[in-house]
Amino acid sequence: MVLLTWLYIIVCNFESGKSLLLSPCLVDQSELSYLERDVLTSRMQMVEKENQQLRVQLRQSQGVARVQEGNYGNQQWMASADRGPEDAGNTAEERGNNSDCSHRSMVEKCELIHVACVCAGHNTSRDVITLVKSILFHRKNPLHFHFITDAVAHKILAPLFQSWLVPSLQVSFYDADNLKPEVAWVPNKHYSGIYGLMKLTLTKALPTDLAKVIVLDTDITFATDIAELWAVFRKFSGPVRNVSDGWRVILLLLDRLRRIDWEQMWRLTAERELMSMLSTSLADQDIFNAVIKQNPFLVHQLPCFWNVQLSDHTRSEQCYTEVSDLKVIHWNSPKKLRVKNKHVEFFRNLYLTFLEYDGNLLRRELFGCPSQPSSESLRLQSALEELDEDDQCYEFRRERITVHRVHLYFLQYEYTPTEDDADVTLVAQLSMDRLQMLEAICKHWEGPISLALYMSDAEAQQFLRYGQASEVLKNRKNVGYHVVYKEGQFYPVNLLRNIALRHVNTPYVFLADVDFLPMYGLYSYLRKSITQLDMSHTKKALVVPAFETLRYRLSFPKSKAELLSMLDMGTLYTFRYHVWTKGHAPTNYAKWRTATTPYKVEWECDFEPYVVVRRDCPEYDQRFVGFGWNKVSHIIELDAQEYDLVILPNAFMIHMPHAPSFDISKFRSSSSYRYCLSMLKEEFHQDLSRKYGAAALKYLTAERNI
Repeated sequence: MVLLTWLYIIVCNFESGKSLLLSPCLVDQSELSYLERDVLTSRMQMVEKENQQLRVQLRQSQGVARVQEGNYGNQQWMASADRGPEDAGNTAEERGNNSDCSHRSMVEKCELIHVACVCAGHNTSRDVITLVKSILFHRKNPLHFHFITDAVAHKILAPLFQSWLVPSLQVSFYDADNLKPEVAWVPNKHYSGIYGLMKLTLTKALPTDLAKVIVLDTDITFATDIAELWAVFRKFSGPVRNVSDGWRVILLLLDRLRRIDWEQMWRLTAERELMSMLSTSLADQDIFNAVIKQNPFLVHQLPCFWNVQLSDHTRSEQCYTEVSDLKVIHWNSPKKLRVKNKHVEFFRNLYLTFLEYDGNLLRRELFGCPSQPSSESLRLQSALEELDEDDQCYEFRRERITVHRVHLYFLQYEYTPTEDDADVTLVAQLSMDRLQMLEAICKHWEGPISLALYMSDAEAQQFLRYGQASEVLKNRKNVGYHVVYKEGQFYPVNLLRNIALRHVNTPYVFLADVDFLPMYGLYSYLRKSITQLDMSHTKKALVVPAFETLRYRLSFPKSKAELLSMLDMGTLYTFRYHVWTKGHAPTNYAKWRTATTPYKVEWECDFEPYVVVRRDCPEYDQRFVGFGWNKVSHIIELDAQEYDLVILPNAFMIHMPHAPSFDISKFRSSSSYRYCLSMLKEEFHQDLSRKYGAAALKYLTAERNI
């Protein structure tokens, strides 16, 4: 016994690299300022208890005895993180803190960790990304996320994870609508509604071959590797304690819960409790607590540092003694960022770090852990191998195949289809420097809008605060904001347009730019024109004539007559008449001045009008990035598909002045930029000829005759 004791102490000292007398295996450093005999004696008693476990493990390895299901007496089926300080006095062994010897990972290298979340709606889908970032940042193991989602959350999260391309990460989705009948009968007053009860159904919702899972709320942030929590599955032991109402972090042994018929158990308990309770106020927490009260053997309570909540009192501080003890921060209210806790600045910085953390940096490989790459990753790798890194235009070609993270419907979105099937959505793209245009556009266009926003993670949060504070934007629910996260050297203008175009819910689209203000009433006018020109049975592109002003403050014209007067006075001009006449010359502004009916025009070289077309129109060519030929190439393909270009006589839009973009500055100053653009144009013509045959030769001929 003595030999084993000192052998254990020496080994721990060797592994921790610390002084023998100050080893954390012997004594808690926060309590030890000098070695006193009674303290050393108490710590030696703890070592002796650990030696008992060591002897059992030795007997196992020698085949002397088999210990059923390990040495941890798994009598429990679940564990929860209490949010109170009741566990604050636990020993290091019970608390599982960061002591070098008392804590060992107990998770195999490359062991797959399963995590489940219930996620519904736009706001929760946004919150869960911060949680995921914090987990990915610390993790050293492969992960499998299981999301129980409604239709909205699935529409957001599925493309987000598909475009994120994180190695060694699997994601599965389960339809919450299929689970609603299981819990819809439970009266519930909690703000989360029916989705707050979904955790009760996990034994049925998740795959039957899944034995254990960590269940998390979406409003928490990890400050440690989630493997530490996964290791708790092997420590379901010790005295059973009553569970409190903190069910934010739950470990479920699904196989054992199924064995005892968990579904029947919670249903019977809920029916009995509701006879007196009438309805739940804490959703699933009330039912979990009632079940555990009747069956205390089911639960192994987690220490409260797995669910630290800020408060104006000192309760949360009792859950940790130092930063290394923190495991999970629970942000169940935005007000938590404004409490007077002395640690609030540290907590706030921790939370904001992951809120604004560049998700692209989390695409790192887990070395030594083989993973099956996704089909998108294989396609990307194959495309990259075909590129020549010595090519002068390598960065342009690489941009075309870059996969950007996409967060669709970043803010709440609602759309109700119209009865006449002639509805039209304004489609545009923007970056942070054009954000000030959004309120004005919403005032000019009352119809649905689809916007792609090119932003970093930090800028996306700035936009969120802006959108939630703006009286104009927060009252408009028919605007779809789709965040495309920054990556690469160029502004992927046509990729952004395509993302906004793909997520339109109306039969027709108005392809515009965000620095244009449409005339008042244009939405209604376009809907009438769509019907009158029978666009549902013909291939037409309705052109909205473009004008511009050099004044930052403009008395916007309320009619065509007023606009013509401003043209004559020099307050307005035809768009780009002085720098790029060819871009809009085919509109024939002279004819438009007196026109009262729509008129058809022929395609001309470099024509790039803003048009209304059917939603199934060709997408933009994504090889064109930054400045130059991004709209021109699209109009060429519309013409190649025999769309008629029709000018609307009573429609107009006005370009508002702004500082030149970074990309146009590069175009003007870099000969290499201009050379690569000409190479891309040549390749576009070649691809067009292969796609449309001899009919496409006219575009190449027109280009060379200039």
